[in-house]
Amino acid sequence: MKVVKVLTCGFLIADIVVAGLNKVADPGEVIFVPKGVRVSVGGHPANIAIDLVKLGMPPNDIGVSGAIGDDIFGDFIEHTLESHGIRLFLQKIKDGTDKNVILVVKDEDRRFHIELSASQRYSPSLILELIEKLRPRLFYLASGILDLVDKNIATIFRKAKELGAITFADVIKPYGKGWDYIIPAMHYIDVFHCNDLEARGIVKAINLEEAIDSLMNLGAKLIFITMGERGAIGASKSLRVYQRAFKVDVVDPTGAGDAFCAGIIYKLIEMGFTRDKEIVDMEEDYVKKIMLYAQAVGASACTAPGTTRGVSKEKVRRLIDEQGEEILSRSIVSRLSTSYTQ
Repeated sequence: MKVVKVLTCGFLIADIVVAGLNKVADPGEVIFVPKGVRVSVGGHPANIAIDLVKLGMPPNDIGVSGAIGDDIFGDFIEHTLESHGIRLFLQKIKDGTDKNVILVVKDEDRRFHIELSASQRYSPSLILELIEKLRPRLFYLASGILDLVDKNIATIFRKAKELGAITFADVIKPYGKGWDYIIPAMHYIDVFHCNDLEARGIVKAINLEEAIDSLMNLGAKLIFITMGERGAIGASKSLRVYQRAFKVDVVDPTGAGDAFCAGIIYKLIEMGFTRDKEIVDMEEDYVKKIMLYAQAVGASACTAPGTTRGVSKEKVRRLIDEQGEEILSRSIVSRLSTSYTQ
């Protein structure tokens, strides 16, 4: 079996997106939606893989794995990913595919309404087998709503790390359990992404700085925290970098976090990073440039309905050309002398 550069695993979801709303309908009220109702592929692994292709990564270098149902939504996810040329390693379940009804009101954060189904039965054994056979240079896993996989998450990340992959973890608010499910895996995670609310929730921190310190002490090597229109924070054992966000006309922010992660992955592969030392000791200039690119990809995702439609290599380049220099110049960098327990 041909190896891949990037293997993304986790939950696959059919997104039913209603964007551009002036408001959410009151009980009994009928609202006609100005931008229509769209069905798109969702779930972090799929979104990131599609974004990577749009950024220029050869699709044959990318593998996607997750569970889908034996229904029209599962067929839609499979056919859409196939149309991008991405290599698929899907587990097909007789139950239905996960679905997410997303309501996007102008100038408000999106509202998710999720039905979990096939992802609850996604097999950790399949992931371990794929890591062994595909030997990815970077292994990405999105967790939190995967019943069986979440119970074995430390074993999965340990396996990927033992075989030389850069390990990249992303999370969503857990279903049926607390945040403590992720703690045993942190020691095996090189790159960790979450938003500011998730960061504080995982370690029960009062503020974001305390949360970052705690996540570092648990074992994460390089942390990226996204904060929407307030920008992003990158953190390693020796520095903190804050960058403000790109300014765009936001149509639908649904796929911004996944696009941000795609930008990080793209740059890590492009710059030739390998696991452990290069990640742990990443220089300030690299952190700033990776964050800038990731933020531009995330911003581009917000400019069209759905999770991936807004992303393009040209749009990302244009955003960086127009706003990148100013954002870099205004980055706030703090150097630390703290030694974290690994």
